[in-house]
Amino acid sequence: MSGVDPADEGRVATGGGCHCGAVRFEADVPRHVRLLSCNCSMCARTGFLHLIVPHADFRLLSGRDLLTSYRFGTGVAEHLFCKTCGIRSFYQPRSHPDSWSIDFRCLDQGYEIETEIVDFDGRNWEAARAALSER
Repeated sequence: MSGVDPADEGRVATGGGCHCGAVRFEADVPRHVRLLSCNCSMCARTGFLHLIVPHADFRLLSGRDLLTSYRFGTGVAEHLFCKTCGIRSFYQPRSHPDSWSIDFRCLDQGYEIETEIVDFDGRNWEAARAALSER
């Protein structure tokens, strides 16, 4: 899973967060990003568009104490939800232990970011992960 094009040098500082505004973050992202549209049991239900951002490029501004955690399957990925509004604006994916997966739909509007949406077969996670690494 790659959320950024390594050849892309232009970056933009973005802001985002949950629906109620209690959880807020900033992230530095390229101006062209690859988003993953996953069909796993969770993402298919929520419409999460994955933007992978290294931990070093992510800053949680508020709401740390309002995040609640949910793990399933292997228990490696940590899904974080706002206790107030229930939105998962970012989480720790098992595929990228050194990065966050931000829901692109939770970014504030108005940034000039070009997007490419790539389908990811999360129902067959292991095979899809291996195939994506080969790209």
